[in-house]
Amino acid sequence: VDLGKNVPAGTIVDAVREHDADVVGLSALMTTTITQIPLILEALEEAGLDCKTMIGGAVVTKRYAKHVGADGYAKDAASAVTVLEGLLGGGS
Repeated sequence: VDLGKNVPAGTIVDAVREHDADVVGLSALMTTTITQIPLILEALEEAGLDCKTMIGGAVVTKRYAKHVGADGYAKDAASAVTVLEGLLGGGS
């Protein structure tokens, strides 16, 4: 489910509930948007949602993903598939 860009944390939380999402993927393409990632991860945790999180985007690094507590990091869409399989336990 693609929620689009500049989506408030509450909308993401609602969508995870509505769709019973197993994984939430977040992307930040500018340094001004990267600061929203930890706020969204916190909102998901506070809501008590049992989902994995994966982040990526032009300004996101593996180190940053670990720092904010994301479950996975993908440098691009192609590698996101592999990361997703790992998060869901379906790796090849």
